[in-house]
Amino acid sequence: MFTPDSVKVGDKIAIVSTARKINMKEVREAIALLKSWELDPILGSTIGIANNQFAGTDQDRIEDFQRMLDDKEIKAIWCARGGYGTVRIIDQIDFSNFCKSPKWIIGYSDITVLHSHIHTLRIRSLHAPMPIDIHKGTKAAQISLKDTIFGKKIKYTIPSSKKNIAGACTGQLIGGNLSILYSLCGSASSLDTSGKILCIEDLDEYLYHIDRMLYNLKRNGYFDNLSGLIVGGMTNMHDNNIPFGKKAKRIILDIVSEYDFPVAFKFPFGHIEDNRALIFGAEASLTVKHDEVVLEYI
Repeated sequence: MFTPDSVKVGDKIAIVSTARKINMKEVREAIALLKSWELDPILGSTIGIANNQFAGTDQDRIEDFQRMLDDKEIKAIWCARGGYGTVRIIDQIDFSNFCKSPKWIIGYSDITVLHSHIHTLRIRSLHAPMPIDIHKGTKAAQISLKDTIFGKKIKYTIPSSKKNIAGACTGQLIGGNLSILYSLCGSASSLDTSGKILCIEDLDEYLYHIDRMLYNLKRNGYFDNLSGLIVGGMTNMHDNNIPFGKKAKRIILDIVSEYDFPVAFKFPFGHIEDNRALIFGAEASLTVKHDEVVLEYI
């Protein structure tokens, strides 16, 4: 896997939207944050335009992302927000120049489409807060983003959850939003999980649908040779009038019960305030003990 170059003081960082619309006011604090880090924010043409719920037409978003991808002066692309829309444009993006000169692609949620596709190109990317919500997150989440793009090595040590499955493993970090991973199955952007550490999180889903999506991943072999599983925020889950009968943790535990890999719940990433940066594609070691969980890049 290839790691994009770390950014340096004065570098240009693009802010674009590949999915839902976003206005100038909503990126104002992210711009100020980049400037406080002595970086130069460059706004894409998709910031402040709209086509129904999207940040412009598909063609608008393709051209904006492609322009930033090909611009050698842009050292990282920070996706402004998620929502829905990235899958509509992924097959029209030309990654040939990007593969020759990779740069950090940053975001989460719907940006899982980009993370997964870029992983198939053997290039690392950054699952991290976005301009839409960076100011709402914890200081630790902000610092993790800054430290990672500037090349500082990060190690996470968090308290263990009671439902964790103890063990230790190594492998490349992969994953992102469960709903997006589910939707990519069978496509050119689907992940090869063999020997890797899968990270999943989700928001605003019905519990039966969590079960259905995980069964689909299982039937697609996602867990067969998996090295480890990290579960972030499973936030604002819903149930029907007739209860499904299981919460998200129990659904996950039942799905993976036949496998022998460590599982860490309540990891600080996803649609939560403490959304720490994770380098997808990076080799990492995961140690799950009864009192703590340690994730460290190798």
